[in-house]
Order: sequence, then structure tokens, then C-alpha cells
Amino acid sequence: MTSTAEKTPADIAELWSKVRSGHREGHYYVSLFGLRRYDPLHVAEKIQRGFTYAAFERFQRNTELSQRLLAQVIAIPERTLARRKESGRFEPDETDRLVRLSRVVARAIELFEGNVRSARQWLTSPVDALGGRTPLEFASTDVGTIEVENLIGRLEYGIPT
Repeated sequence: MTSTAEKTPADIAELWSKVRSGHREGHYYVSLFGLRRYDPLHVAEKIQRGFTYAAFERFQRNTELSQRLLAQVIAIPERTLARRKESGRFEPDETDRLVRLSRVVARAIELFEGNVRSARQWLTSPVDALGGRTPLEFASTDVGTIEVENLIGRLEYGIPT
């Protein structure tokens, strides 16, 4: 049996090390895009410039979520996604939605103690507390994202949902 460390992508390992150490200051969840500076000014600047398509692909590999599903959740039509691939960069509003999604994914990875597969399964399965919708579907808006994060918090502390 191979160790988890051998299978864990560096970006997931970085995220999990922040969680385990208790040093979650800043926007550490952007590590899922390969970023290593988490201070608000840096992250906001990156969002305003728009992430590269390579950062999106890295997020997709780290989360093992399909590009089609990610595009649906962040409300980017497939043709637009193809144009972003060609141009190499996302628009700031699209990047903002990607970052919002990464926050939910990171919290789910925390909930499942670093297990990306379990987090992905939970994120893509219907949840009664979300009206039978999946956490990813529900997190397609800012309000929905907040509710999914609140649900994760309740689950972490064993509060009935």
C-alpha cells in the first residue's frame, strides 16, 4: 500500500498543512490553484487580473472534479471556457467565482481531514439540509456558498442539520 503522502498533490498537502498547523490566516484555499501567497492584497490583485487557464486546470486536477462540472458551478458556458483556454486567462468576475468555489472545496477537504476523494463525493451528492441539492450546486451563488460553509461548520461540530 502506498502512503498518502506519495499520492497527495503538493497543493493539497500545502492546504492540509495549513489546516493541521492551525495557521489558516489569509486566503490559504487559493493553494488549490498553486498560489503560495495568501494575504488579501495579493489574492485580490490576482483576482482582478484574472487567473490563468493553467491555474484553472491545476484546480481541476487537485480537486478531481470535471471541467464540465466546474464550468457549471461557476456559470461559464462550455464555449466561453473554450475561449478562455485559447486566450489563456479568465475574466476577473469568473476568477472571483472560481476563488469562491475553492473556498468551499477547501472547507470540504478540511471536513474530511484531507481526503479529497471523500470531499468530492460529499460535494457532488445530494444533501437533505440543502433541499436535496448537492453542495456544489448550492454553492453556485454567494448566499449558497455561505450556507454550504455554515453546514460544513455544523457538521464539524456535530450539530444536527
